Amino acid sequence: MEKMKTSSKQRLSKFLAAAGVASRRACETLIFDGRVRVNGQVALLPQTLVDGKDIIKVDDKAIKGAEGKVYYILNKPVGYICTNRRTNNTKIILDLFEQVEQRVFTVGRLDKDTQGLIIVTNDGHFANRVIHPSSNINKEYLAKTDEEITIDHLQAITNGALVEGAFVKPVRVNKVRKGTVKVTIAEGKKREVRMLLENAGLGVKELTRIRIGGLHLGPLPVGQWRALTEREKELVFE
Repeated sequence: MEKMKTSSKQRLSKFLAAAGVASRRACETLIFDGRVRVNGQVALLPQTLVDGKDIIKVDDKAIKGAEGKVYYILNKPVGYICTNRRTNNTKIILDLFEQVEQRVFTVGRLDKDTQGLIIVTNDGHFANRVIHPSSNINKEYLAKTDEEITIDHLQAITNGALVEGAFVKPVRVNKVRKGTVKVTIAEGKKREVRMLLENAGLGVKELTRIRIGGLHLGPLPVGQWRALTEREKELVFE
């Protein structure tokens, strides 16, 4: 009696993530938005089963199977957008990675006016681990404000604010200098740190993310990137 062959097919969202298109969650969004075709047909279900024999395209660009994984740390400059899609003359993070052969993407986002630490990779599974709330990874920011920070300011930041319809509080707030403060957050909602500071009556002159988990930005110059070591990859989750 012949043994039943095990199917090598996998979910479309998993296939795209393994191919370095984006994180699993972002790949599901691409599918729901009708931007993915399988053998010429729009595929709207992440659980659609595919393998390397299928012709899979995202925005009409053919996607190959899993590729070698790469992991980079970037000191993002102000003015760049964390997206793989260009709108008009917008500068995107991938402009800084033109010499990288793999199709990479950012792990999470920093807004256009924020600089600092961001991870760039083609490993969708790794990206999903980093951004998933269950990983409970803290992020630390260094903010320069438009006036001297008082005890009242610090208390107001610590008390939290309403962000994206939810009330959030920072994990830690520390004054560094007269007009500079470190803010550690867990939620990571859009523009969360800016809104915490603005709610406290402080204008933000410069905002830099300096840490993700146990991974620190260090002396990496703005606009520069380098490969992460295996140890640094582990530090993200510490």
